[in-house]
Amino acid sequence: MIIFGTKGYLYQLAILTLVCGQCGNPAAHTLRKRVTKFTLFFVPLFPVSSKYGTQCTFCGAESQITQQQADALQAQAAGGQGVPGVQGGQGYGQSQPAPNQQGNPFQQGNNTPGNPYQR
Repeated sequence: MIIFGTKGYLYQLAILTLVCGQCGNPAAHTLRKRVTKFTLFFVPLFPVSSKYGTQCTFCGAESQITQQQADALQAQAAGGQGVPGVQGGQGYGQSQPAPNQQGNPFQQGNNTPGNPYQR
């Protein structure tokens, strides 16, 4: 008897602050990759499909995006500025900081006087 099937894996690629297309709030969005792999005797062998999506952490709305859009958003999270190929009308345009958001005190090079996290 041969036992085969599929198994799904969910990878979190990045967390971005974007304006949600559903609720309109500037909130954190998780960029996720869902991979389905073919298994033989419960051993994952090769990927069958890959899908990319984002989820708003404020309202929970999910949306599917293309691989090119996911790559652009991941580059933006790594420090890139523009997001080519991503439509602003879908809520995935320019990343906007949340209101009253301060700089990251853990970020290197933050020489703010009185920073308790600076060595």
